[in-house]
Amino acid sequence: MDSKQKKMLLIFPPQWTPISPHFAIPSLIGQIKSAGFIAEAMDLNIDFFNDVLTKENLEQSYLFAKQSLDELKNDLLSIYSPEKKANDYNLEEQIFLYRYNKLNKFFQSHSDYLNYVPDSIDEAKNNLKTEKFYNPSVCIKSLNIIDKALEIVSLPFTPTRIEFEGLQNPFFKFNYETIKYFVFHKQSNIFYEYYKTKINEILQKNADFIAISLNSSSQIIPGLTLTSMLKKLTKAHINIGGNFFGRIAEGLKNHREFFEIFADSVSVEEGEGPIVEIAKFVNGKLSIEKVHNLMYLKDGEVVFNEKMKPVKLNDMANMDVTDYCQEKYFAPKIVMPYQSSRGCYWGKCSFCDQDFGQNFNVKNTEKIINEFKEFKEKYNIDSFEFIDESVSPVALNLLSDALENNNLKVSFFVDARLETDFTKEILNKASNAGLKMALWGLESGSKNVLELINKGIDIDRRFDILKDAKEAGIWNFAFIFFGFPTETVQDAIKTVKMLVENKDIIHSYGRSVYTMGRHSKLAAEPQKYGIKKIYPAEDEFSPNINFDGTGMTKQELQAIFDYCLKECSVAYNNPLWMYLRTREYLFLYVDKFGSDWVKNYNVKEGLQL
Repeated sequence: MDSKQKKMLLIFPPQWTPISPHFAIPSLIGQIKSAGFIAEAMDLNIDFFNDVLTKENLEQSYLFAKQSLDELKNDLLSIYSPEKKANDYNLEEQIFLYRYNKLNKFFQSHSDYLNYVPDSIDEAKNNLKTEKFYNPSVCIKSLNIIDKALEIVSLPFTPTRIEFEGLQNPFFKFNYETIKYFVFHKQSNIFYEYYKTKINEILQKNADFIAISLNSSSQIIPGLTLTSMLKKLTKAHINIGGNFFGRIAEGLKNHREFFEIFADSVSVEEGEGPIVEIAKFVNGKLSIEKVHNLMYLKDGEVVFNEKMKPVKLNDMANMDVTDYCQEKYFAPKIVMPYQSSRGCYWGKCSFCDQDFGQNFNVKNTEKIINEFKEFKEKYNIDSFEFIDESVSPVALNLLSDALENNNLKVSFFVDARLETDFTKEILNKASNAGLKMALWGLESGSKNVLELINKGIDIDRRFDILKDAKEAGIWNFAFIFFGFPTETVQDAIKTVKMLVENKDIIHSYGRSVYTMGRHSKLAAEPQKYGIKKIYPAEDEFSPNINFDGTGMTKQELQAIFDYCLKECSVAYNNPLWMYLRTREYLFLYVDKFGSDWVKNYNVKEGLQL
């Protein structure tokens, strides 16, 4: 390898669940290195969680928040007026009052946290990283301690709230001005303070190109905070990639300033092909105009290069996790995200736009086996989370045969559609090959809703598949949602009853509220789904669209959510899976103890959700 080559640094920023490496950067690093270029990965998200969750930082955060409350009290009378309504205050004043109320409430209700949370945090982290994780009471108590610790860490930066699985700020909106405001609003930006402790470590890597991978809305503020700092402190080319901005690329065209203060370029859609072209550009072997899928400033205008025909999965290099320290992650073992297909082979569900910007193709089974072998032999990783939109019956059958023929011992879980082609034979074979859990798109208990969704399955036979999977020892996780346009309260109640009446074969579920993706088929044909009005996108960086439709009101929707939790908590008898929070944690328990053990484990009173 040429020592004169330029160095590329790919960073995954907070905030993401700190359980395993994200898929994106290991995939890109693999392509860069296989093409003969120099690249390094940095998981700043896992560093963030380990660094802020320390006794010293918790104590400092607590004291700083107490001091902030005293200062807020001194200024309260100059801001607050009983005659004013909420909208009479400007944003700064609203944030001030919100901070005061939150901090005041915390110190009135939770002043005892300082007595035990800082002293418990190291043990709580260690419990999740070791075999102690598999003791349910220890695991749940450790997660509760981390919840409280993250609340303390967030206090000085209210209204920002860091959570184990998300980032909250009630004033955040998906538009450019609000995003810019909170990036540079240091009083609420915990990441600015944190990066000041990490920036020298990043700069000392002497990278000529630094890419930040943003794959979720929870990474917008932390990601752009980092890029804005790097733009000022290094001459390296600063690039933003990842799934998020690819979905709202059109919104960037109107913001020249974005490329002046946040990034030199933005990569959109599938990146494995363009990242090699970027490596050539960085090393002076290709002009920036020839790099596909790239947005940047040219002559004062935002330009968007031609899109590239995606690289087939079979033609990609293997993922590379050389730079990842597995011991840092909050789990006893890594559950590695893995992709055996890209896009969706069905691709007709009206509600979905998860495969936007992706072209469907499937990795051949031989390559999957070779990659699994490399993960085991090179990285000691043998557990996998398939992040495919949906694994087909044919693909699962072929994979199961190949794992058995190669005597390759792995465990994994998949997303799948309830198709009748998932026969008993295939499910039994898959279970024997290491399939521990299947995440099924059950969606609704209402035939009316399912027909509008256009799921393309035999609605009446889907429970037969769940029964067969259960008998094969596979844990059945069901995705459901409420609030689909036209869904009534009666429709939603059918979904809850479906869960309760089939608890023996629906081992667990994940519920959500329907949101209309701007690239969904439903958004393209709103009248077909009872949508009365679609609102112009005030938030040009939002991946979703607001609408008025027939169906439940917001109040009815909240009532259904509460009803679902109440009914299922009783029916499932306070089950362990409700406390494990993430699918990776649930998978690890099922892999360790089996589906029957996890299903029958009920949490005793006293361990709060």
